Amino acid sequence: MKVRTKKPDWLKIQLPNTADYKWMNQTIRDNKLHTICTNGKCPNAAECWSAGTATFMILGDICTRACKFCNVKTGKPLAVDLKEPIRIARSIEIMKLKHAVITSVDRDDLEDGGAQIWAETITKVKEKNPNTTQEVLIPDFNGLKHLIQQVIDAKPEVISHNLETVRRITPIIRTRAKYDLSLDVLKYIADAGVVAKTGIMVGIGETEEEVLQTMQDAYNSGVKVFTIGQYLQPSKEHLEVETYVTPETFAKYKEAGLKMGFKYVESGPMVRSSYHAEKHINALKEE
Repeated sequence: MKVRTKKPDWLKIQLPNTADYKWMNQTIRDNKLHTICTNGKCPNAAECWSAGTATFMILGDICTRACKFCNVKTGKPLAVDLKEPIRIARSIEIMKLKHAVITSVDRDDLEDGGAQIWAETITKVKEKNPNTTQEVLIPDFNGLKHLIQQVIDAKPEVISHNLETVRRITPIIRTRAKYDLSLDVLKYIADAGVVAKTGIMVGIGETEEEVLQTMQDAYNSGVKVFTIGQYLQPSKEHLEVETYVTPETFAKYKEAGLKMGFKYVESGPMVRSSYHAEKHINALKEE
């Protein structure tokens, strides 16, 4: 019988009881808003909210893929909600956000993969919240460049697409996505002059050499921002944690990434894709 690795002390956090945290929590409840921060029980919610940042998921909550690390439901998605773009824009206005992160499930059931709703959402958010910057965390759209271009043309400040893991482990935990296809998506974004961002989870059997190679592959594709966080098993049905990576190793990854030339490297046990997202819009300004 396999013995589960005990969660270390550095992964045990207590959500702060600040005024910002209380206000945002109450606002979300009162207006029946849906954020990844609350639905995903993100450990960084209070810090992000204090910085005026929150993350939303569009195109429903049922994914057409079944990746072994992800807790999003999988199956046949519901019909697209054509009013969703304006609802997201209104939610951001209510929450008085300075920076919004928008992500989505994969919608392989749709001919355009949801690209039209993506573009409309970005546009509506800009119209209703002209001073709010946006990062969008997009699926791979099966590598179809004309669909990715629809997102680029809507002009979000940052476009992110996660590699999730190293090359060797990709086919083990990602049901449809391919490592090189994701690199191609990131290169297409970067070549368009947009801030390209990606991230991976660690603690699922990768080696330090593989992490560094993944960072180099991303950098070579034009990525400016790289995030690294500890994988945490969302349920007993999901992939188990192999290793709890130490804060010292995360610090080593950050130092290596900055030496490679990344503008930002967010690397730590509790780091998630949107961690410090409000800072990443400056990645091109510093060149």
